[in-house]
Amino acid sequence: MLLAAAALFATPLVWMVVSSLKPYGQLASDPYSFWPREWRWENYADALDEIPFLLYLRNTLVLCVGNVVGTVLSCSLVAYSFARLQWRGRNALFGVLIATMLLPTHVTMIPRFVLMRELGLYNSLAAIIAPTFLGDAFYIFLLRQFFRSIPEELSEAARLDGLSEWGVYWRIVLPLSRPALITVGLFQFVATWNDFNSPLLYLNDTRKFPLAYGLEQYLSSYNTQTHLLLAAAVMFTLPVLILFLLAQRSFIRGIVTTGIKG
Repeated sequence: MLLAAAALFATPLVWMVVSSLKPYGQLASDPYSFWPREWRWENYADALDEIPFLLYLRNTLVLCVGNVVGTVLSCSLVAYSFARLQWRGRNALFGVLIATMLLPTHVTMIPRFVLMRELGLYNSLAAIIAPTFLGDAFYIFLLRQFFRSIPEELSEAARLDGLSEWGVYWRIVLPLSRPALITVGLFQFVATWNDFNSPLLYLNDTRKFPLAYGLEQYLSSYNTQTHLLLAAAVMFTLPVLILFLLAQRSFIRGIVTTGIKG
């Protein structure tokens, strides 16, 4: 049953890859045929010529690296405070934090836009990266649950040896939380890679577009060149697929072991 379900979900992806190698005439005359009459690897080179793919890829990687670093750093710090430190109002504030997950993204869209414009970050990649350094409720919750599963005795032993609270966080808790950190990083990477709304809101310079927004602009301009669109879609999907295959062990471990201790 699992193999059948996997084959069902993989069929559109396989069709996309195979169709990206078809000549334009076959896609126009017989779009539902599976195998290409002629294998055209040139479609990928033509797609790179028609669209500034490498420029969009560079912008996307800058956003992904900046957002992953900002998310992992800020969320792990806040999660450590909620999970390992004792301070007045901790549980009440954590409840407020969880409640913010009920807010739709559109509620904060306009205030964030006004804030970024007033800070002079409009039409820059920094407008998309900066908010990730302020934390995310879901990722904080995920890391907090994992941090609570780490034995407190390790931290106490480190403090007795003279390690500061920062040292406990940096040298004890973070190395033991690698699966959870990789999971958060992978979630954020995929979210940034597929993000369309943020570039639409903050960017108007085509040289700063990431792949998701750049390909949408390409779609509106070259919607008749289906073979090139499919080739660009394959190149857009492939990096995320490779990343997941490389990180799947840590990703699954981070998901399974999160929430062991409530």
